[in-house]
Amino acid sequence: MGGAAMSRRAPRMKIVSIVGARPQFVKAGPVSAALRQRHVEILVHTGQHYDDRMSAVFFDELGIPQPDHHLGIGSGTHGAQTGRMLAAIEEVIVAERPDWMLVYGDTNSTLAGALAASKLGVPVAHVEAGLRSWNRAMPEEINRVIADHLSTLLFSPSATAVRNLASEGITQGVHEVGDVMSDSLRGASARAGARSTVLEGLGLAEQSYILATVHRADNTDDPARLSGILEALGAVSGPVVFPVHPRTRAAIARQGHDVGRTVQMIEPVGYLDMVRLEASARMILTDSGGVQKEAYWLGVPCITMRDETEWVETVDAGWNVLVGASRDAIVQAARTFAPPSLRPPLYGDGHVADKIAARIGA
Repeated sequence: MGGAAMSRRAPRMKIVSIVGARPQFVKAGPVSAALRQRHVEILVHTGQHYDDRMSAVFFDELGIPQPDHHLGIGSGTHGAQTGRMLAAIEEVIVAERPDWMLVYGDTNSTLAGALAASKLGVPVAHVEAGLRSWNRAMPEEINRVIADHLSTLLFSPSATAVRNLASEGITQGVHEVGDVMSDSLRGASARAGARSTVLEGLGLAEQSYILATVHRADNTDDPARLSGILEALGAVSGPVVFPVHPRTRAAIARQGHDVGRTVQMIEPVGYLDMVRLEASARMILTDSGGVQKEAYWLGVPCITMRDETEWVETVDAGWNVLVGASRDAIVQAARTFAPPSLRPPLYGDGHVADKIAARIGA
């Protein structure tokens, strides 16, 4: 049965959507727009990313409605942050009495939303279900596994993710829809070219620099790994543009690292500026899952400074390579990595949000 037929018959649902971190804002843009054509959405911002450069600018640039509830949780240890979110989201659920809870990805906001809804008998829909790094030392892995096992609807970005769920006994309510970030990027690429002046502001020419991002706790909180990454950024053939996540900046200061003269450390940038920086780079070095996908869609070679990735299809396609946090491995990859000419389509057709909205309550 087609999506139009399903949407005509589906009752109008009240959906509480939980966001809190930068990647979730990117995903929420198209999904919120699609949901509000069919249902009533209550948007809840946990405050996990509370800096305007990590939060408010994304709402503005992506056209996301202002949150109906801003919980203002802020940073903290995993237990303290998740606990405060759990209590606050529970209050929202009691007040709003939703039909569904929608969560994104693998953050503490994801976990808190899924737990709160499940304990109050509200079904959970998980966008980006089935991803696995197989590294239980990653907090994100714990969050996504628990969210998947609590969810009634599981929206997976790939066949690999569907197989991962099946291997854990989850087969009901699973839908391979693609990755909603492809929707966001499709709409943002043209706007970034027209509106972003980040290259001009930094004095950069197209294809003249490497873009680097580092924010994963296993890289920022491990002095040896962070040291290897920073030494590599200073040793690759630059210049390197490095938008520095607040966690990473604090770790650099705490550990007393000195980056090389060819590394241009800048404040975090908005979504359109980030898309332009990615599209115009000659290569990207990152530990971000979202940036790996965006690099692939934009046709920019990507070196991932992790030991594993959830986005294995980008590696299999030859456009992404895993190098860990070794200085020598990163520098060698930056010198020699060359992807093939072919880049098969991955993770969606730019209409993922519509598929998600049509399935909820169908």
